Amino acid sequence: MQEAHHHFSDLFAQLGLPDDPKSIAQFLARHRPLAGDVRLPDAPFWSTAQATFLKEALLQDSDWAEPVDQLSEALRDDETPSA
Repeated sequence: MQEAHHHFSDLFAQLGLPDDPKSIAQFLARHRPLAGDVRLPDAPFWSTAQATFLKEALLQDSDWAEPVDQLSEALRDDETPSA
């Protein structure tokens, strides 16, 4: 069975957020930096559904786990990953 590969921008679409490069950059700028002791799903800017999706993606090590990790890193540093 082949695993799905999701791009960083696909995660934004999955979360119901605008997924174009400009919107992604604006989201990251608005919410950065996320403190190192805050787990991504626990960040205050997610809806309940978004937080649940992020938490489950990580717990289940689903095919979304890689872009979720990417998002976590992007919110903690100053560089934007490529979409």
